[in-house]
Amino acid sequence: MFVIGNNTLVSLDILEKEFCCDLDTCRGCCCIEGDAGCPVSDEELKVIEKMLPDLLPQMTPEARAVVEQQGLSYLDPSGEQVLSIVNGKDCVFARTDHNGWCYCLIERQNFKSQNSNFKFKKPLSCHLYPVRLTKVGEYTGLEYHRWDICHCARVKGKKLHLPLYQFLREPLIRRFGEEWYNELELTATEWKKQCAQK
Repeated sequence: MFVIGNNTLVSLDILEKEFCCDLDTCRGCCCIEGDAGCPVSDEELKVIEKMLPDLLPQMTPEARAVVEQQGLSYLDPSGEQVLSIVNGKDCVFARTDHNGWCYCLIERQNFKSQNSNFKFKKPLSCHLYPVRLTKVGEYTGLEYHRWDICHCARVKGKKLHLPLYQFLREPLIRRFGEEWYNELELTATEWKKQCAQK
């Protein structure tokens, strides 16, 4: 683990592992697989609630029913607040097109709408995936979450020689800021030099 900034611990995997989403292969299945929704903060829920009148007409009838019955979120078995899901796996904001591609309604609306409500790209936990944030004492820990369905992303990342931290540059800056990211990048460069000298 590396200490970056004053209060973050970054796992070595984030500097060393190679990763790049391969949507041509996986077709966005991370939005419709798994056994819980994506982690979401209270602040993010407030933003999504403002978007809801525009998003509801685009959601599936099943997703609308879930939101009406239990709300936008629930507590998963670990006690973490996560977005509601349909049939135990699909995010309520996931849709699948006629080609079998899964897409996020929040993200799609963000791209096409000039409405100020839609400056929120998507929940940070989705944007940061496969990095997960955890609490480690007074620190925020950043860990690489390995999921079988992302095998194609690991293959593509290796082919492109793209480190995970570089693939996630935008969401990492969104969460921690550019100065923090620059420190992370410098740490990765120095680590690679040390490894090359061994």
